[in-house]
Amino acid sequence: MRYYTLNNGIRSRIHRRPRRGQKGLCGGRGSYRRGLVAKDGTILGRGHNMRVQKGSATLHAEMSALENSGRLPASAYEGATMYTTLSPCDMCTGACILYKVKRVVVGENKNFMGGEEYLLNRGKEVVVLDNKECKELMEKFIKEKPELW
Repeated sequence: MRYYTLNNGIRSRIHRRPRRGQKGLCGGRGSYRRGLVAKDGTILGRGHNMRVQKGSATLHAEMSALENSGRLPASAYEGATMYTTLSPCDMCTGACILYKVKRVVVGENKNFMGGEEYLLNRGKEVVVLDNKECKELMEKFIKEKPELW
């Protein structure tokens, strides 16, 4: 697993996530944002956690990003990068493997450690940004909404 600071390319994709998530804390939208980007840089899908809003047990932000990408051929996902605010849970880790996502870029993994080791064991690249904004967003959410966490 590698830890990175934000470079311009990654910054443009992940740095916006906490800001949108902060709106979610106040405006009822999902707290965690995700984006799925094809190997050519095309955004395939964006999503946010909709478990509360839709009463769903499975609509995590990664699943929402996949859902919002529409029905694409398997080749469209192969080699893609999933950008996440938080480390993906086991279900979302499995979806990344199923859809042959090549890389998962994680904003922070201190508040929640998901399936990063499993991704690595399956040959996927995991990039942890250790982003201060992502950590603060999650700490605030957990403190203010423990019943949702």
